[in-house]
Amino acid sequence: MQGLNISSFKFDFFSVLDIVIVALIMYQLYNLIRGTIAANIFIGMAIVCVLYFIVPSNKMHLLSAILSNLMNVGIIAVIVVFQQEIRRFLLLVGKNASLQRNRAWWQYFFGKTETEKNNYARIKPIIDACKSLKQTRTGALIVFAKYYDEQFYQNSCEVIDGKISKRLLESIFQKTSPLHDGAVVIAGNKIKSASCILPLTDNTDLPPQFGLRHRAGIGVTENNEATAIIVSEETGEISYARHGRVKMNISFAELEKLLNKDF
Repeated sequence: MQGLNISSFKFDFFSVLDIVIVALIMYQLYNLIRGTIAANIFIGMAIVCVLYFIVPSNKMHLLSAILSNLMNVGIIAVIVVFQQEIRRFLLLVGKNASLQRNRAWWQYFFGKTETEKNNYARIKPIIDACKSLKQTRTGALIVFAKYYDEQFYQNSCEVIDGKISKRLLESIFQKTSPLHDGAVVIAGNKIKSASCILPLTDNTDLPPQFGLRHRAGIGVTENNEATAIIVSEETGEISYARHGRVKMNISFAELEKLLNKDF
């Protein structure tokens, strides 16, 4: 067996690019699983891999056979166990590659387009409704879906398909309304559905005061191309969830900037 010839390696531009790309992928993967149950699963799988290499196969036949079978289905197991994280990673890569992510640079060099100037008229009813909900401490969850998946949302929702307005949002989230539990989903400049039951996040690294409404708002942004506004029923505090991360106690000026960017 020939020894490894280190002198055969050439460190050039592509070597640096290779290291940078791998480092960015590892960093993004770490951000996706940090604070979630997937992190514990990853640690468990890493322990299995370590045991596979250190367990003497000639002395511990049974354990070696079990670990060997687990390693043989390793790729399939990774895809099955981490399917949500893989989906989120691919969505993140696709969104970062989109030209829409760079629209701030276009605005800087060429100025705002007419559509962007008129965007405030679209989000004003939402901001006004949030002001009213905050003042009355009415709990609310408003989801902005880039792609409205009917199978995902309509299974547990009441279809509205109405124009976005302050009064409609306020009436939906009134405590006496039969639709106030659950989320309102907005897509295509319309309130598509209300009273939606959404999946909760598996993230264990969240503030203890977060209830089901906050966990649902974070969960829907983990699994879908969506953002969410959460109004706390206890404090009236407004939070904004995106890519499984949440900004707490944001001002209305911040809310306007975030909606202008994402909606």
